[in-house]
Amino acid sequence: MSIDLEVGLRARVTVPGSTANLGPGFDTLGLAVGIYDTVEVEVTASGLEVEIFGEGANDLPRDASHLVVKAINSALHAADAYAPGLKVTCTNNIPQSRGLGSSASAAVAGVIAGNTLAGSPLSTDDVIQLSSAFEGHPDNAAASVVGGAVVSWTDIPVDGVSQPEYRAVPLKVHPDIKATALVPNFHASTNAVRKVLPSHVTHTDARFNVSRTAVMTVAIQTHPEFLWEGTRDRLHQPYRADVLPVTAEWVNRLRNRGYAAFLSGAGPTAMVLSTEPIDPKILESAREDGLRVLELDIAGPATAELLRS
Repeated sequence: MSIDLEVGLRARVTVPGSTANLGPGFDTLGLAVGIYDTVEVEVTASGLEVEIFGEGANDLPRDASHLVVKAINSALHAADAYAPGLKVTCTNNIPQSRGLGSSASAAVAGVIAGNTLAGSPLSTDDVIQLSSAFEGHPDNAAASVVGGAVVSWTDIPVDGVSQPEYRAVPLKVHPDIKATALVPNFHASTNAVRKVLPSHVTHTDARFNVSRTAVMTVAIQTHPEFLWEGTRDRLHQPYRADVLPVTAEWVNRLRNRGYAAFLSGAGPTAMVLSTEPIDPKILESAREDGLRVLELDIAGPATAELLRS
């Protein structure tokens, strides 16, 4: 039986950004980081109103094509709930198209907001499924849903008809690990950066990445002394270096100094995981190169509250 939502009902969702791959774990490993977007959704009598503040305010659409709106509607449909109208207010702190999970966070925020308005009938697995469907992979979205680190994967049905299933298991992150993001002042399209990847890799490189992904799951939980080794990659970062030269230069510079640096998602952000502060001179040099330096905690899960006007 469909649920008609009461006019004036509001949901407020706070969702963390994320970094994906963590070096070798392509489309598999994800980590929530302490930079947040907030979305407030109010049920109205009719129509759609979208307000955007902060990151993306000059670029993102203010109609039903906005990803947050699509995600809200996806969750309402899954929960069999109906809203006669919506007012959606987005306050964005996560840099857009920089490899910090802004689109995944938008999808997660919308799904959780819709679920909250409907009385929260959807499980955590449902929320991961719906939000990951907008991305086509679950590493960013799952991390933003559950917080901390995740190992995620996609089950693709063999019938060629059923939709993929997006799955994730949380990992507890060692309490001493912090994240530092070096954020360039230009965007990177995930689809464009994916196009440079080869369709086949050697068995040697595949074997290398399997081993380092395994190392990373241990390093991030209990053995941070292995973070540098656990962030080594041969599967995607070498191929992306030519299209992201600034990022590649900084990743190499940091790794040569012993820091566990890697390309955050599809970039262009360079991310470092460490238990000790990065040399201030290195960070100052990054700022002089035009990079924004964000020193971030590891984030907990997205949160939601139900309000009434």
